[in-house]
Amino acid sequence: MELQNKATSLWRNFFNVNMVQIRTFHMTWFAFFACFFAWFGIAPLMAVIRDELHLTKDQVGWAIIGSVSVTIFARLFVGWLVDRIGPRKSYTWLLILGSLPVMGIGLAQDFQTFLIFRVLIGGIGASFVITQYHTSVMFAPNVVGQANATSAGWGNLGGGVTQFVMPLLFSVFVVGFGLSEAVGWRLSMVVVGIIILLIGIAYSFVTQDAPDGNFDELRAKGMMPEKKKVTGAYWSAMRDPRVWVLFVIYGACFGIELTINNVAALYFADYFGLSLVLAGLMAASFGLMNLFARTLGGLFGDNFGALWGLRGRAFWLFICILFEGIALMIFSQMNVIWLALPSLIVFSLFVQMSEGATYSVVPFINKKALGAVAGVVGAGGNAGAVLAGFLFKGAMDWHQAFLILGIVVTCSSVLAFFVRFSTKQEDEQRAAFAHANLDTLRRRADRANAELEAAIEAAESHNANPA
Repeated sequence: MELQNKATSLWRNFFNVNMVQIRTFHMTWFAFFACFFAWFGIAPLMAVIRDELHLTKDQVGWAIIGSVSVTIFARLFVGWLVDRIGPRKSYTWLLILGSLPVMGIGLAQDFQTFLIFRVLIGGIGASFVITQYHTSVMFAPNVVGQANATSAGWGNLGGGVTQFVMPLLFSVFVVGFGLSEAVGWRLSMVVVGIIILLIGIAYSFVTQDAPDGNFDELRAKGMMPEKKKVTGAYWSAMRDPRVWVLFVIYGACFGIELTINNVAALYFADYFGLSLVLAGLMAASFGLMNLFARTLGGLFGDNFGALWGLRGRAFWLFICILFEGIALMIFSQMNVIWLALPSLIVFSLFVQMSEGATYSVVPFINKKALGAVAGVVGAGGNAGAVLAGFLFKGAMDWHQAFLILGIVVTCSSVLAFFVRFSTKQEDEQRAAFAHANLDTLRRRADRANAELEAAIEAAESHNANPA
């Protein structure tokens, strides 16, 4: 059954944290931001770590693959879990447990222990599934695309911010406190892990699962299916070929973003001769586009949906993926920094719009198993990153690796045409969309009437008691 009282507007009530939907929105994107920051916090410090631990290019490649591989399974599991226990509990425990390897990587003394912790840190990447799930159950169809895109995009922003903040934090320990580089990068990760732990505790108190309460309460009132029905819906979603098409598509956008987050700082340092801090700043420009680019993808997805229904959302996804692939091929051919940076930014725009466009489609695939769909599609992003990571293990020049990825992404864009919906689903979507818009108009009318009545009362009071 459908959860009720979803918010029909995001931006109009953006700062009204008394609304549980808005409060949850802000908490989800901030928690995901912190997770993404921690997930890739080690990437801009890899030049230092590589020298200290004497890592080969092949071992650096395995570290890149390890950082995203375990997230595939974590996202699949969390997709099932969040339907059962709700996003509040799921996020709380993911943050608390995920903080441990973030702090623990400071114990690494060789490649083997470093790789183990790098893999374990990847588990917090499952936070994306909970973020998308939590915003999907809080917002109505007319704004769910932009709500999902913004919460995820601002969360992904952590991957850009970490590229310049972590080198600065590292510099504080090394230059400010006079510690060695070996101690500096370890303490930097400990600080990040403590922050993750505190956010996990706060998440439990600040949010709730749905607009009308937590899942346990709603199930007790008969307002949600029992837990035993969740597993059946999960396997039903797993058998839907559209889910696996979106799995591949998301691998072609979010998988590429993860790869760039892992290699960008090293790429600019090795191929353009930039310093650690400057290379981090160049790499950060890619992630910082999440500030608005992914939101644009979801916003246009909602607009295409308003004009052409669910097939309009799928067509917008095709456009984004196609131009992402073309932009990546152009970036791969840039050999001077003043051309590489702007082409990277254009490429970043389409990568993140593609991600927003994908998750403007996801909530409509199977509403009874939203967690399953979000989990499988999200896992596709990490599967794409794992496969892409093998291109950066030293077998080829990184310019060539980027070109190959661009070709693959461009070809994958045609898969968007296989994301089709039945006439019944299209009709249900139009009805839900119209109902959400009607509710928005009704709220505006009520607010206008209240303001008019207040103005009339003020005028009558003034006439009765003239100065």
